[in-house]
Amino acid sequence: MNEEYVEAVLQYVERVPRGRVTTYGAVADVVGEVLGIGGPRLVGNVMAMHGGPVPWWRVVRADGSLPPSHQDEARQCYLEENTPMRPSGKVDLKAAFWQPA
Repeated sequence: MNEEYVEAVLQYVERVPRGRVTTYGAVADVVGEVLGIGGPRLVGNVMAMHGGPVPWWRVVRADGSLPPSHQDEARQCYLEENTPMRPSGKVDLKAAFWQPA
């Protein structure tokens, strides 16, 4: 995997403020615009293989959900950070979405 791409994704995720989220697609758009490579699946691969040290729970699917294997841990982080949630248990993307200016 391209080390420059991995580092760019992780740096972007580190910038997402507490209580806010972004999506795999949004990260792919921003990083891809700079480096000319990537996509949501590649971002997902980066997060799966290298995302442990960054606030990985702040990167969600386009519907506001996380993979089921991470839901319980992420939900605890969302509660601690007061991340806006929907009654369904998914993140309220309309209220919580973050993208840098």
